[in-house]
Amino acid sequence: MSKLHLIATSAFGIEAVVGRELKHLGYEDQSIENGKVTFAGDEAAIVKSNLWLRSADRVLLKMGEFQALSFDELFEKTKALPWDEWIPENAEFPVEGKSINSKLSSVPDCQAIVKKAIVEKLKQRYKINWFEENGPLYKIEVALLKDMATLTIDTSGPGLHKRGYRKLVANAPLKETLASAMILISRWKHDRALIDPFCGSGTIPIEAALIANNIAPGLKREFSAQRWNNIPQSLWTKAREEAQDLIKTDQEVRISGSDIDDEVMSLARYHAKQAGVESSIHLQRMPAADIKSRYKYGFIICNPPYGERLGELKEVEKLYRQMGQVFKTLDAWSYYIITSHPEFEKIFGQRASKKRKLYNGKIQCNYYQFYGPPPPKEKPAQAQE
Repeated sequence: MSKLHLIATSAFGIEAVVGRELKHLGYEDQSIENGKVTFAGDEAAIVKSNLWLRSADRVLLKMGEFQALSFDELFEKTKALPWDEWIPENAEFPVEGKSINSKLSSVPDCQAIVKKAIVEKLKQRYKINWFEENGPLYKIEVALLKDMATLTIDTSGPGLHKRGYRKLVANAPLKETLASAMILISRWKHDRALIDPFCGSGTIPIEAALIANNIAPGLKREFSAQRWNNIPQSLWTKAREEAQDLIKTDQEVRISGSDIDDEVMSLARYHAKQAGVESSIHLQRMPAADIKSRYKYGFIICNPPYGERLGELKEVEKLYRQMGQVFKTLDAWSYYIITSHPEFEKIFGQRASKKRKLYNGKIQCNYYQFYGPPPPKEKPAQAQE
């Protein structure tokens, strides 16, 4: 196994969550920057991180990083990297790019130069002049930031939010990765009740159930790197078998989701079944005003409407006031609410214990965290004399 430099990308605001997940998987050697966590691992780390990361967007293999102030420099330094150690003769290797605050600002030119440099490197190895590109996918990215070029190969394929259970999508869906991050930030545990009163197509309750039952989020999907020669199929087979064995089937889980829309509730039930967690979630049509629970302690984690569309704002503000009144009746509960409304706390009627800037797609939001009291610790049973 070789030592590799890998990058787990993420939405802004949840990098530390991804870092915590990686540490839990055993990858302590890491550095956190905006939108990414760079970590050290081997070929097995590519498999494990793709299979298990809940809040990351994708996992990239970092091929190299260097300063590039001219197109010649970009070409020569790209060509010097060990592309031939990874990319086979028949590989499909498209190049994407981005450039921020760099002298090389033309992204199409940077992409073309990187592609040409890789082709020249592969020509030396395979002694051919034309590459069919009809084999496994090695999607390459050249990212320029302040004249520093980072070159990577995407190991994931479709983004890691595509778990495989959400075939049908409701309006304004919450990404699975963000839903997971919201749950992980809350530090919710499976032995506490969890309610999502705006569950839509079921993303938050389903992600909570996957966490509670220790189901690897990537268990039902495939990844680009599964077709790579450098990663033995035995690694994928072993990792999937281990993930299957780690599923907890005897957990008592108290997760419920509700919404006022019959159609999205039908979607939520379908998605829960696809994810294999329908028995762990109670789903029902119900307005948020009717939310209640028989449990004294619990968590509300939700993504209510934001009022982004014209004419919706007054209705949304009315809903936030109603939420404040209803949630207060669950006086020993903690609430975790994401919204883009800048006056949410004032309308809700309570100052958050903590708030965190997150992005729901391109919408800048705050994740409001209202901490309830912890449940009393159970006294240890007295030893009988």
